[in-house]
Amino acid sequence: MSLKVLVGCKRVIDYAVKIRVRPDKLGVVTDGVKHSMNPFDEIAVEEAVRMKEKKLAKEIVVVSCGPQQAQETIRTALAMGADRGYHIDVAADKMATLQPIHVSKIMAKLAEKEKADIVMLGKLAIDDDSNQTAQMTAALLDWPQGVFASKVDAKDKGLEVVREIDGGLETINIDLPAVLSADLRLNEPRYATLPNIMKAKKKKVEKVKPEDLGVDITPRIEVVNVEDPPVREAGQSVGDVEELVGKLKDKGF
Repeated sequence: MSLKVLVGCKRVIDYAVKIRVRPDKLGVVTDGVKHSMNPFDEIAVEEAVRMKEKKLAKEIVVVSCGPQQAQETIRTALAMGADRGYHIDVAADKMATLQPIHVSKIMAKLAEKEKADIVMLGKLAIDDDSNQTAQMTAALLDWPQGVFASKVDAKDKGLEVVREIDGGLETINIDLPAVLSADLRLNEPRYATLPNIMKAKKKKVEKVKPEDLGVDITPRIEVVNVEDPPVREAGQSVGDVEELVGKLKDKGF
């Protein structure tokens, strides 16, 4: 096989950062906060690189939407082993209303432009937890999909994908071209080495606007209110089972 893989990599608030709600209750604080690549997208990039190392893929093209800082995320993916990137220029103040349907349309347009064989995404982004982009991209392209993938192998002229489902694992065979989404157990991403970080600075990153691809990013929903989750009540210690049962009865259980 000699496949071209298109990989989405979203810039999100780092998973170790404590999230703070903005004073206007319309979003979370992003200014001055550490950002990094969405962990599930990092897994998707790693899988694409492994495909290239197995001679299944010939080229890896990464895509990230956002302001200028999104190029840092792209460079991280390039340092991991991707070949070139697309920076979809979206102003910082528009990112809060950039929705999965917009990203799906962008990925579908780029897949057609690049004549990609595989579109690979993380199963979800840790900031909005939408879990929609891969599925909608597959629908827009009318391609088969292998989402929640925990293992991907070449089989005949297609792919064998092991999916994580509620009941356990499901194995499916899909034809190419196809859309995949990476689950947590698909792989463990590598750390970029210093030489590869330096090489990544010389790799091509093309900057385009959504409208250049014919995609309208006008928001379809309005954020009404964002709140912190309720504070969890402190636990209570009990001396024995009888006391535990009594307290549960008092609570109505």
